Amino acid sequence: MCGIAGLFYPATPKPVDPARVAAMADAMAHRGPDGAGVWTAPGVGLSHRRLSIIDIAGSPQPMASADARHAIVFNGEIYNYRELRRELIDRGCVFRTDGDTEVLLHGYAQWGPALLDRLVGMFAFAIHDAATQTLFVARDRLGVKPLHYVELADGALAFASELKGLLAHPLLRRAPDIRAVEDYLAFGYVPDDACIVAGVKKLPAGHFLLVERGRPVPAPRQWWDVSFADRARGSAAALEEELLALMREGVRSRMVADVPLGAFLSGGVDSSAVVALMAEASRQAVKTCTIGFDEAGHDERGYAAQVAQRFATAHHERVVRSGDVALIDTIVDAFDEPFADASALATYQVAALARETVTVALSGDGADEALAGYRRHRFQHAEERLRGIVPAAWRAPLFGTLGRAWPKADWAPRPLRAKTTLLALAGDGAEGYARSVGVTTPEVRAALFTDAAKRALAGHRAEDRYVAAMRDAPARDALDRAQYADLKIWLPGDILTKTDRTSMAVSLEVREPLLDHRLIAFAARLPVGMRLRGGQGKWLMKKAMQRYLPREILYRPKMGFVTPVSDWFRGPLAEEAAGLARSRTLADTGWFDLDRLARLAETHRHGREEHGRTLWQFVMLERSLTRLFG
Repeated sequence: MCGIAGLFYPATPKPVDPARVAAMADAMAHRGPDGAGVWTAPGVGLSHRRLSIIDIAGSPQPMASADARHAIVFNGEIYNYRELRRELIDRGCVFRTDGDTEVLLHGYAQWGPALLDRLVGMFAFAIHDAATQTLFVARDRLGVKPLHYVELADGALAFASELKGLLAHPLLRRAPDIRAVEDYLAFGYVPDDACIVAGVKKLPAGHFLLVERGRPVPAPRQWWDVSFADRARGSAAALEEELLALMREGVRSRMVADVPLGAFLSGGVDSSAVVALMAEASRQAVKTCTIGFDEAGHDERGYAAQVAQRFATAHHERVVRSGDVALIDTIVDAFDEPFADASALATYQVAALARETVTVALSGDGADEALAGYRRHRFQHAEERLRGIVPAAWRAPLFGTLGRAWPKADWAPRPLRAKTTLLALAGDGAEGYARSVGVTTPEVRAALFTDAAKRALAGHRAEDRYVAAMRDAPARDALDRAQYADLKIWLPGDILTKTDRTSMAVSLEVREPLLDHRLIAFAARLPVGMRLRGGQGKWLMKKAMQRYLPREILYRPKMGFVTPVSDWFRGPLAEEAAGLARSRTLADTGWFDLDRLARLAETHRHGREEHGRTLWQFVMLERSLTRLFG
């Protein structure tokens, strides 16, 4: 795993200062502590920080071809590089190294952008072609690896793995984008089609950018998408075997490394399935790591230990404080943009534990999105069935009236907290689902924004991207549409960003075998009843894993990493929440009604209302804005 950065002048080949592109990569030294390199030519400069995983002694980057026509910087892993290498050798290519970087270099020379369709892996890379005077930049199908880019005042196109790489360039104008703040407050992260720094863009997952000298920077082009429009045929038994074969291949292909390799193990279905299949494929004991919490209700160590014992893994565990407030600034620094998924604190801690014994770790990310594993998927499926029964003309008067009248009973047992569900049922399915994935509702955001902020937003509303994604999804069913939107928005914006930044902060490479694109494409074709049945998400996956895992692992309630932010704001962070209303940083934006924010903190502190997640968003936003803009 690595960090990449570069500059390209589309209009005219201005000289590039090697020190400048080196500084951009060095700002991301945590992504690659094992080596650094810079390559420049008229109008272009590439820089790299290396975390050595494959061909440790060779494959330096940036890497130029023997004829000096192509040069590449690459972040990621190509899991089928050996098969591609053999094919390229048969075509007459001569290799100087044993790694996957040179495979990309020769592959692009042979096939151009069509190379992307042949790749199995996670990647973001840039290739300069001296003959055509072009820069080709590409990102993997699902957005496992990040890439940011911006057009600078001197005409350069600058790119970097992380925002901090661009921030190292003195010509980047730092100004916050109010639309990204709206998106962040809605979802708890800044989606991939937005950036907190105005003008900066993120290359979307499954897209490439081909920049030609003498022409303006074009819009990215999509080269891959997932489709839910078709349905797989076959018996449950046959589909189960096909799913299991794809899971095995996803795990096996991601176990290739020239450095110590292990796995995250929470004791949940997904990580346990990965460890089970790793143990099946490995001659040695799999190295696993687990963190436990000092709160018994959130501690999964017992389940993880059960799986570790079952597969005789070399298991490591550590108990951490679930209320580790001290890590807040570490997280702010790692993410650059504000990021309010509080589980990032725990993900950072498990990555740090893993890094003590391994350089590569496999995770269980992706199964929930691919196979309908989230509780909101079950709710969406049930709500759409109810919408199908109640005529559209009746929904708003019936459910809307009930929803507005229903008390916001955050303190009550979950079955009595029906306000959100009733309001969702009053609208269409896409609008309801967009609300279900959110953190701070449109109504609360509207109350917190000043009139000046609302004018600056000019009608921009965060939920609209979910509504549009679900409306335009290649899908047949409401559940399809919800999963498609999650794969396009939630997965790269939250889950994969969280895993990438927290693992890279400690120089650990994380691989996601359950996000193999072949497995994702297969899962999207499964009938709805194979994904969600009897109130169980991931139904077919759990059925397939019954031969490996006990029922108490497969069918226990999902826990996940829980960080008690609501308790923090009634305890160690209560004064910080109250102090938000006095923040110079927030006040200087002119965007927020700080008196309302103070009242929100006060009602939460005294237990009258629940606003813990919104307060956490403002704490992270305030610190991020301070760090980025002073």
